[in-house]
Amino acid sequence: MPPLLPDAEIDAALRSLPGWTRRDGALHARYTFADFAQAFAFMTAVAAEAERQQHHPDWRNVWSKVEITLSTHDAGGITERDLTLARTIQSLAAAAR
Repeated sequence: MPPLLPDAEIDAALRSLPGWTRRDGALHARYTFADFAQAFAFMTAVAAEAERQQHHPDWRNVWSKVEITLSTHDAGGITERDLTLARTIQSLAAAAR
């Protein structure tokens, strides 16, 4: 199991992840797309990458909006795995727009 990250390291990483915040021991982001099809295509791309990384988000989709929460459940908080997936998701969101 990966170790939990110190607050300072999480805060530093969040400075390079626009739109991501820390709340309740997890990373959170909300993305808005042009329509449902674009949001779903983004979610499909994230799902494939999450499966590859074997680290899966908690998420919710309503029409053009996708809300994502990342934490390493078995570690009880935020680890490097969460930051890695958040960076990947950030790239996929930029490419989807």
